[in-house]
This record gives sequence, C-alpha cells and structure tokens, in this order.
Amino acid sequence: MAQRAERIAFACLASTYLTVACGDSSTASGTDTTPTSTAPTGITVDPTPGTTTGPDPGTTDPTGTTSTGTTVTPPTSTTTTTTDPSATDTDDTDGTTAPPCIGLECQIDPCDGNKDKTTLSGIVFAPEGTLPLYNITVYVPSGPLDPVVEGVTCDTCGGALPGDPIVATLTNTKGEFTLAGVPSGQNIPLVVSVGKWRREVVLPEVVACSDNLAPYDLTRLPKNQSEGHIPKIAMVTGGADPLECLLRKIGIEDGEFTPEDGSGRVNLFEGEGGADQYSNDLNGGADFSGASNLWGSLDNYKKYDMVLMACEGAQNGGAKSNAMRQNLVDYAGLGGRIFLSHWHNIWIEDGPDPWPSTADFVSEPDLPNPVTGKIDTSFPKGMALADWMLHVGGSEVHGEMQIKEAQYTVDSVNEMTSTRWVYTDSPEDTVQYFTFNAPVGVPAEDQCGRVVDSDIHVSSGDNIGEPFPTGCETQGLSPQEKALVFMFFELSACLIPDDEDPIPG
Repeated sequence: MAQRAERIAFACLASTYLTVACGDSSTASGTDTTPTSTAPTGITVDPTPGTTTGPDPGTTDPTGTTSTGTTVTPPTSTTTTTTDPSATDTDDTDGTTAPPCIGLECQIDPCDGNKDKTTLSGIVFAPEGTLPLYNITVYVPSGPLDPVVEGVTCDTCGGALPGDPIVATLTNTKGEFTLAGVPSGQNIPLVVSVGKWRREVVLPEVVACSDNLAPYDLTRLPKNQSEGHIPKIAMVTGGADPLECLLRKIGIEDGEFTPEDGSGRVNLFEGEGGADQYSNDLNGGADFSGASNLWGSLDNYKKYDMVLMACEGAQNGGAKSNAMRQNLVDYAGLGGRIFLSHWHNIWIEDGPDPWPSTADFVSEPDLPNPVTGKIDTSFPKGMALADWMLHVGGSEVHGEMQIKEAQYTVDSVNEMTSTRWVYTDSPEDTVQYFTFNAPVGVPAEDQCGRVVDSDIHVSSGDNIGEPFPTGCETQGLSPQEKALVFMFFELSACLIPDDEDPIPG
C-alpha cells in the first residue's frame, strides 16, 4: 500500500502541471531525431472553451521529440546506486541526508531547486491513432516491466504498477497527460496502459528543465502484438448487431483476429444469425467455432480477459443452458469483463441469483429512431463520458447523444448494485447502458469482474452475417459507437467503485 500511496502522490503532483506549455523548439537538441510532432487530423475538438489546458491536437502543433514510430524495448535499468547531486540538502525536519538515487532516478535534473520543471506531455489515442482516450495510465518506469499475466485475473486498482514508476498520471477527458519531474537525457522509457493494454516505448530524448512533447505516434495503444500487449478477447457474433466490426474501427489489425488455436488476440465465435467464418484472405476462410463452445466451458472463458456478445435478434434461451449461465457468472466473479448487447440481457435477466436483481427488465416496443439519449453525470466517470463525448464530436449538447435503433428492455437499475450510464426520459424512461461489478452483492474490495449491458444495436451500419471482415463497410464512428469505445476501454481498466475518482492502475 506504501507503493500505491506513492503512486497516487505522483499522479496528484503531475496533475498540477497541466497548464504548462509544450514543445519549446528552442530547447531541442538540434539532432535529426527531433522533427515536428504533428497531431492526427481525425480528432473533433471541443467546440466550447474547456477548463483543462495542455496539448490540444486540434489547435497546436508544438515541436517535440519523435522517432520512426516503432516500439523499442527499453534497456534494463542499472542496479548501480549513485548519489544524486540534487539530493545533498538535509531534511528540514530531522537533519538527515536524502537517500541516494538509483538508476533513472539519477537523471532527474534538480533544475535550480525545482525538478518539476522537466515535464513530459502528450495525448493518448486508441490504436487507430486519432481518437483520444480518457483514464489511460502513463508513467516512466524505473526498472523492467513484469510480463502481463495471461488469462482472466482479478485486476483491481489497488496493486502496484509494474516497473516501479518514477512518476505516473492519468489522461484527462481530452486524452491529455502531463508528467512532471521526469528523468532527462536520451532513451527515456515511457509506458501507456489501461488494464491489459500496454505499450512500452523509448523516447529518443527528454530535455532537462523544459517542457517536452511525447510524439503522437508513440502515445497510442498497440494495434498489434509487435507494438505491445493486447487483452485476449472473445467476440460472439449476432444476427442483429455486427459488433465485431467495431474492433477493427478502434484499430486492432486484421491479423489479430484468428481461430482459437491461432496466435491472434481476438477469437470470433458464431452466434445465432451472425457471421460464421473468416474471408478467404484471412485465416484461409476458416469457420468460427460455435458460441456454445465458449459458453459451455468455464475453462474456455478463463482464457479470455474480455467477452463481447453481439445481439442475436432474440434471447434464444434454449441455446443458453442453466449451466452455461452459471459459467458466465463464475467467469465474471474471477475478474472477467463482459459486454452484452440487447437480447443478451437474458444472461442477466434469467441468470443465476443475484444477477436478475441488478435491473428491472421489461419487453416493450423499440424507441423512436433516432432518439435523444442522456448521459448520467451524477458520478465521476459519467461526467467524464459527457465531457469526452463533447470533445470527440459524439455529442452536440453536453450530456446528450443521438441514438439509432434504441430498444426498451430496461426500466431502471438497482442502485445498490448497478450504475446507470445512458438513459432516455422521453418518450419513455429507459436505461440504455448500465454496469455492475462482480461478484454481485459482496463488498467492493472483494469484487473483480465487470458487466456492461447495452440496449443499443451499436454497429447497425455494417452488414450482418458476411464473412469477417467483408461485412465491415462503414467508415468513421457514429455517436453511439464512440460511446461504446469509451465503455470498452472503461471495461478494460482496473476495477474501482463507480463513485470514486480513478487512480493510475
């Protein structure tokens, strides 16, 4: 817990420096490793003035340190202990000398008594490179990172970050981050992570006592395994929502979609009416395994960090036995992260107790198409979603979004167990997105998994039932797809109660 307190202190310290200007070209070394870092052009900038300052890709083009964009494994930190020339002052309270620095800590320049003058700022993007992301952990490690554990794990926000960070922070709702008091010099390691998404890169140079800009091509999440670690994802297709296409839109490369015995990080399973095979030029046109192969085995579930299920057009309860429903509940209790689209609400509504108690389910006619959805801003991440949607162009009015093909199967949520994220109040009071943590009903500190239920057909513009990725034809992200991207990476993050502000983890 001492490490956790230290990490939070670092994050809080870094957050006070979000007003610094970035990328003063006068501080550059003049070498050919520092060309201008240009912001991606696909970002929709918040049309209204915000209260957060820092690098804004839509309005600034600061000069910073960049490279070819390839991910480089940082050198192993030295274990040599060195006396830090900036740490010779005596402690004001007891007259003792500060402890000696170790490794990269020795490269923190004292900057005439204000080491925090060396800052590193940037923006973290989704793998596709233009969509800024909220609540992403960014830090400078002091040592090597342990490998990411494969298979489902209980990933809460209480553990120490790998690599013993020197300084750490989180991105804000514009995807921005600023780290203060970073080591300076050449080949400085930087980690960008959320849950089991992790990318470690090396910055060619950080200039001491200056404001440095991290190259935009290095501060996005990995699109393939050569760039970093991607969670293991199981995706069940469905006849009413080609959700698998959204995973391509966020930037996961096609080569990461493989059968279960392949090396890819995304495995597709055939749901009722959904796509059932790859295209001929991907995995040789191999057939998908049936969804029952996933649902019928807890051991199979445990291979995956996340499970996504696209709406099949009906609940199809006969294909989902009581044993299968228990398997999903058990998987969530172990730390599984689950996204359910529309009629997959059967896993909750008719699942083992106490899952049915998490919401009040109904079966009413669909809502008008389109309909105005409201974002619940009564809790920290709900407010963050509203701010983020406005910044990325998913909302024209703060706290509102247009929804196509909205359904009406949830009246309300149990506030003791669940959190409402998106809802409608006209013409009907409905819940369009809600979440709960698992196991349901146990103290927050004993919960490991998370479930998202959506009453929206998210990827309705793509073609259903065609070989993957042939049916994925739409370009860009609709407002409801952007909302799901936010929920997807929120689902990936370490678990923390919804009424608490996020911390690096």
